Formats: sequence, structure tokens, C-alpha cells
Amino acid sequence: MRARIRAGDRAAFADLYDEHARAVYNHALRLTGNWSEAEEAMSETFLAAWRTRETVEPEGGSLKPWLLGIATHKAHNANRGLRRRLAFLARSPEPRPVEDFADETAGRIDDARRLAVVHEALGRLRRQDREVFALCVSAGLDYQQAAEALGIPVGTVRSRLSRARARLARISGQLDRAKAEPRGPRGEKESEAAFAAMFLQEETG
Repeated sequence: MRARIRAGDRAAFADLYDEHARAVYNHALRLTGNWSEAEEAMSETFLAAWRTRETVEPEGGSLKPWLLGIATHKAHNANRGLRRRLAFLARSPEPRPVEDFADETAGRIDDARRLAVVHEALGRLRRQDREVFALCVSAGLDYQQAAEALGIPVGTVRSRLSRARARLARISGQLDRAKAEPRGPRGEKESEAAFAAMFLQEETG
């Protein structure tokens, strides 16, 4: 596949799109929170992938990390106003109604209050930490694949993910109070699962 992509084989690129378009869209949606921006980021990701196909390493496994790395950059460019929207949502006295796209693409999350808490928490993460969290926890990449996607050392992936988890754990008490979840290690694990569930899982839908 890598050799065919590097050579500009359009049939191979169509297969690549069919195999990974959903994952790229889901990843962009996690980072933007907006279906139209996610669609735009997905389109730009595959356009950029075609234009830069000769940069693909001839040896290696799945091209998913390469595509998600491009998608991470495109999602960031498409949604520079994400933090402002998250801040507005956090200031709202009552959570805003869940948008239609959330029903369709986020596992039909029906607890708007918990969703608001999750948005607020993610808005407090540094962009780099949020990207690593989305790649490792939600997209299911391992440390090496996430490092490949972002072009950073594996150690940096580990430290960013650890920092993101610690940051999210500090607000897990809010989720515990909302859902009467137990505190302690089990509560933190369940809270992290709640954050991950907020994101789209590729297997759903």
C-alpha cells in the first residue's frame, strides 16, 4: 500500500480513503466539536495526503497515524475559536441543548449536563495535550503511532498524555457528584471513560 500511494496509484488512494475516512472524520470532530469543520478538515486531510504522498515512508505499517497527524493539524487550523466556544458553554448557567450532530455521532449522549462538564474540562487542557489524549484514548493509537502522527518523540507523547489525565482527574469530582460515582482510583478510571465516551468511537454508528 505504501509503495502504491507513493507512486500515485489512484485506486490505492481510493482504498486508503475508504478504509480511513471515518477515523479521520471522527478524530477531526473530537478536536473541533463541529461537524462542518470536521468535514472540511477531513477533505483537507486527504487533499494534503495526496499532495504529499511522496513523503510517506516506504516501510511501515498502517497509514492511519500519518493521516491522523495531518488531520490534527487541519482541525487546529479549522477551529481556532474552539476555546472561546468552550468557555462560553462553561459560563452558561444551564447546558445548551445537545446539537443534532452529537446525537448522531457521539453515541447519542443524552446527559447534557455531563457533556457540558466534559467540554469545560477539555477546554482547560493545553492543545498539545488534548491532541495526544484524542489520539491515544479515543482513536486508539499506541504511543509509537501517536508519536508518528504528531512528529514528536514517544517520551513526549507519554508525558503529554500523563499531564492530560492528571488534569482531567482533578475535575473528576464534578462528574462524581453529578452521577454519584465513587472517588478514588476507580472513580478516576470511570471519569476518564466518561471523557473518552464523549468522543466518537470509530466502531459506533
